[in-house]
Amino acid sequence: MILADKITNERKKNGWSQEDLAEKLSVSRQSVSKWESAQAVPDLQKILKMAEIFGVSTDYLLKDELEPEINLDNSYFKSDDTNSSPLRSISLQEANEFLKIQEKNAPVTALGVSLCIISPAVLIFLTGFEDLNERFGVIGSAIGLVVLLVLVAIAVFLFMTSSAKLKKFEFLEKEIFETAYGVTGMVKEKQNENAETHTRHLSLGIILCILSVIPLVSLSILFEDKDYIATACVSLLLCIASVGVNLIVRTSIIEGSYKKLLQENDYSVKAKKENAFLSPLSSIYWLIITAAYLAASFITNRWEITWIIWPVSAVIYPVFIQILKLIHKKNG
Repeated sequence: MILADKITNERKKNGWSQEDLAEKLSVSRQSVSKWESAQAVPDLQKILKMAEIFGVSTDYLLKDELEPEINLDNSYFKSDDTNSSPLRSISLQEANEFLKIQEKNAPVTALGVSLCIISPAVLIFLTGFEDLNERFGVIGSAIGLVVLLVLVAIAVFLFMTSSAKLKKFEFLEKEIFETAYGVTGMVKEKQNENAETHTRHLSLGIILCILSVIPLVSLSILFEDKDYIATACVSLLLCIASVGVNLIVRTSIIEGSYKKLLQENDYSVKAKKENAFLSPLSSIYWLIITAAYLAASFITNRWEITWIIWPVSAVIYPVFIQILKLIHKKNG
């Protein structure tokens, strides 16, 4: 490894952001960023300071390909792990394989999410005509329910196939690892190349989700006495929102693959330790929300109203997570 990669690896092993390391060294974040991308080299004083705070020798930092040494307290590089087993290393070939799988999985997973969103659309649309023709309404509900179950089944199949392809890389989200020479530079280059596309798709997806409510609000006001117009608008809302969410999910998966390999943001060392605590509780939260949505919808048969559970739950979710983090921090 070269100095740039060693600085990056040591920073991540300690769970520090570039800002954290910059503060410890009394430099700017931009300086750390340039060191890690090999655009600049720190002076000798900074290298000596880094060796001290990382708990390694200056020889290790300065000499290419030198293997990690045992530091003065007979432990490996500073880490919150209590065991001294070596970290798993990701080769350049493995990193490329992971990124290619994620690029192929992104549209598949996004399609599955879109199918889940539009799955009740037909049911909602057809039940809106129940007041016009009671018999047609019953038949329409049955058809809509079948369509809902089929779409959800297809979505589950897509999720399972995508997940199976990434089975060997599951540890990237949970474990702390190190990357071989060249991996960090390659990933950052791909991330920079994708930055404009990511921003464009994310922005467009959010805009579509916001605009999806316009048909419901406007047409419901104009035809407030016609339920079938309202239900048709809800169906249209779901279709438009599904397109927006598709874009968001697709670009987020690709961007997330870069962050996983770089161990940044939600995949930093600190975040992985928090996720080990939060992940099971998060799953329970959304299972409860799903059960509440289905129960309320089937009992009341007011699918055009019960969908509001999802945006409300999404707004509450960050608060729920922050409360859990505070509890974890207090107890940990």
